[in-house]
Amino acid sequence: MIYLDYCATTPVDTRVLEAMLPYFDAVFGNPSSRSHLYGWQAQEAVDAAQKRIADWLGVSPDEIVFTSGATESINMALRGFFFRHREDNPHFISAPTEHKAVLETLSYLEENYGLEVDYLPVDAQGRVRPEDVLPAIKPNTRMVILMWGNNETGVLHPIAAIAEICRSRGIVLMSDATQAAGKCVMRPRDVGVDMLALSSHKMYGPKGVGILYVRRGVELHPLISGGGQQKGRRSGTLNVPAIVGMARAIEILAQEGAEESQRLERLRNTIERQLVERIDGLAVHGGVAERLPHISNVAIRGVYSEDLLLALSTKVALSAGSACNAAEIRPSHVLKAMGLSDDEALSSIRISVGRFTTQEQINQAVDYITEAVRILRTR
Repeated sequence: MIYLDYCATTPVDTRVLEAMLPYFDAVFGNPSSRSHLYGWQAQEAVDAAQKRIADWLGVSPDEIVFTSGATESINMALRGFFFRHREDNPHFISAPTEHKAVLETLSYLEENYGLEVDYLPVDAQGRVRPEDVLPAIKPNTRMVILMWGNNETGVLHPIAAIAEICRSRGIVLMSDATQAAGKCVMRPRDVGVDMLALSSHKMYGPKGVGILYVRRGVELHPLISGGGQQKGRRSGTLNVPAIVGMARAIEILAQEGAEESQRLERLRNTIERQLVERIDGLAVHGGVAERLPHISNVAIRGVYSEDLLLALSTKVALSAGSACNAAEIRPSHVLKAMGLSDDEALSSIRISVGRFTTQEQINQAVDYITEAVRILRTR
């Protein structure tokens, strides 16, 4: 079976697994145990991982908080910032194409705590225009939340231009960079991004670990209380094997990411070109915008994605959008915000290539998809 759903998750690289293995048994200590060698060794591994990740992002190690993944990081950023500044009656700005981890968290704060949120429109490619940000800013605007690259279409927001606006007004910019990690250069401090969420399992690392970069000076109310680990920002025993694995995955990306991204872009362009040539009525969403190199979102006229995915379920692993919405048969909120009709959105699939995708797999997948479309259209 051909795996083309790398946006949902990635397999753990064997080099990452090898780095993790000693921390399950030989070096198994709790990094909070400061009175003996086992704890010292574990803390040393965490410190080294934290520095490696910080160097990759161009930030300081004490600005990195380890979490269970991007969803927790996003909740920590949004809820933590809101509750820290609740007395100021803060106003947030976001976009309707954000991941559900952002949208549902904002909705929760709106409904239960009266947070005021405005959602900026996106253009037909799914981008927020910088010129729309400034008019939306109010005297009490404290945060803008925009993802680096969209998880369904790969389309990139003009983050640098938006960051400049936020910086000039003293507004915190938070970005979900889960899909962008390793696919483009991310230096949040240089760009002007104040908080950044990442998840290890999108980078060939283990599931269950991620980070939140928090620029020094940005204050958050902790969501998890306990032993005061990570300077009180997130209590709980650290997942040392997973943290070590994430750092190793990032080390590999730092060494190989640029070349890998070029290869992924070639594969993505190849599959889009072949599908357009062989299937009538196929459109690429966000195809003329600057995109992440590994994601393609296509609509096939007259074929519902649910039927196509079922027909391909034992041959090619694809998705109809975010894995977090996989159980829902409803139009993608991302595509709807871009102006697509229900039928167009329900006829769309996401194809995402990765480190272990080959040209032979692409050619075979195109054959499978083309044949499945032919059969479904005949029916």
